[in-house]
Amino acid sequence: MTLGDWQACAAEDLAARGCFEPESDVEWLLCEATGLTRSSLRFHRGDPLTDGQLERLNGWVRRRGQGEPLQYVLGYTEFMGLRLRTDCRALIPRFDTEILVDEALKTLAGWHPLRALDLCTGSGAIGLTLARRRPDASVTLSDVSRDALSLAEENAHDLKIGNVAFRQGDLFDPVEGELFDAILCNPPYLDTRDMENLQKEVRHEPDLALFGGTDGLDFYRRIAREASGHLEPGGWLFLEVGQGQARSVISLLGPEWTQADAIRDLSGTERVVRARLSPEKYDIPE
Repeated sequence: MTLGDWQACAAEDLAARGCFEPESDVEWLLCEATGLTRSSLRFHRGDPLTDGQLERLNGWVRRRGQGEPLQYVLGYTEFMGLRLRTDCRALIPRFDTEILVDEALKTLAGWHPLRALDLCTGSGAIGLTLARRRPDASVTLSDVSRDALSLAEENAHDLKIGNVAFRQGDLFDPVEGELFDAILCNPPYLDTRDMENLQKEVRHEPDLALFGGTDGLDFYRRIAREASGHLEPGGWLFLEVGQGQARSVISLLGPEWTQADAIRDLSGTERVVRARLSPEKYDIPE
């Protein structure tokens, strides 16, 4: 079978199964199997596919047709210039999270050296990107999931990023007694209704990384209570939030937090909450 024939049949099959962008998905799979670029595929439509290529491609299409995300099928995704392994151990890094990292990099540009904590690290996208862009930084990546943390460790090894440490535990438990200049986090923030209406692709991602309680704010409440005890005076907190959550999250922050604001994504949605811990001392209620 030629590349062009397989491409047409596979795209038709995925479209019939309700895949959102079947043509694009098929192109990515062909590039992975053949080593061609997307722009060069049209020049090779008459090339025959080997038996090995067909076996791999047909297996990938079956998985994609069953709703498995393309990033899991391929085994990787791109995030701010880094190629990260992706599989069902952790949430797939998304563009919304790039906004958080970009804002943190701009805000922390003058901090040298820098100690940062990436809570709920998942694949390690936030912490590893920060460590790569800021080689002077010391970045700790933590997650309650041993599986997710192992994926982050594999990504650090693949990318040869050494200025990182890994801790397993629930939120701040594994960094008890430690202080950082910045805390970055993309916590689970889907509410009950969101979980009931997940797209079939998202259902393949771990619930542990998605569900934030009945109203989606459970993790933000805990972070608002505990984060100040793990930041140096004047340190920064960066949180990714779901649509419509930014103002609620800001309202959870106590008087010890200053300069709290929300950063919008390209569609105008308030996507990241940023706040600074006051250099002054406050009596924080337990």
